[in-house]
Formats: sequence, structure tokens, C-alpha cells
Amino acid sequence: MTRVSHAAAIIVLVGALGTGFAQQGELKQQRPAKQGEKPQVLEVEPPEEDEAAKPKEYAFNPLQAEKETRIGNFYWKKKSYKAAALRYEEATKWNPGDAEAWFRLGEAREKLKQDAEARAAFEQFLDLAQDDKRSADVKKRVAKLPPPKKES
Repeated sequence: MTRVSHAAAIIVLVGALGTGFAQQGELKQQRPAKQGEKPQVLEVEPPEEDEAAKPKEYAFNPLQAEKETRIGNFYWKKKSYKAAALRYEEATKWNPGDAEAWFRLGEAREKLKQDAEARAAFEQFLDLAQDDKRSADVKKRVAKLPPPKKES
């Protein structure tokens, strides 16, 4: 290739890139000015790129629920009950029928003195695992928790 063809290729490439950025909305666009008026530069917002800002969607995934429960158990052993509760809560979202995750969530919420949340988690556990050997103990624990506050 000659120098001229290299330069032409670079110009074409830069032009294509500029067009791509304009299509994505990352370049400023200038509105044509009317007679006697200053040209105005219009700001174009970039497309939303932050995936973390989107609400997380949950679908039934027992493997992910098991993983979250194991990580929650790790935090539980370190006595980091808040982190454990968050993981157990995630597990219940991935698999709402996971009685073990509900039980663990209830225990973590109980440690955090979040009585209403602990009660709700334990009640969900009891609904799912009525025949579990821990059910009698959980019923006693729920009975000791303060009753839910009634809204007026």
C-alpha cells in the first residue's frame, strides 16, 4: 500500500468510528443555528451501561440457591450474621421451596434482632418442612419472638 492509501484507510476508519460513537449517543451534536443566533450544542445522554442498577431477576435455580446457602454458612461460621442473612435471602429467591435456606435465614435474622423477619422466615420453614426434626424447636422459637406489630 502507498502512503496515500494508508491515509485514506485511516480517514475512513476514523470516520466510521465517529459515526459509531454518534449512533451510541456519546458525541455532542450541534443544532444548526438560525440566522443571527449562536449555534447550540445539544448534549446526548449515553445509553445506560450500569448493569448493577437494573433490578435482579430471579428464576428457579436450585444450584445457585445451594451455592448461596454454602456461602451464607461460611459467613455464619465467621459470625458475620448480616452477610449470612443476605446470602440466605438470596438462596430463598433462587429457590423459594428450600426449607434449609428459610431456616438459616430465620436464625440469622434472629441473631440480628430482626424479630419480624425471623418470624416470617421461620414460618416459611414450618410451612415447607412440617415433618423436619427441627420443627418443634422452631415452633418454640417463634412463640418466644414478639408478636408482629399490627398496623392501624
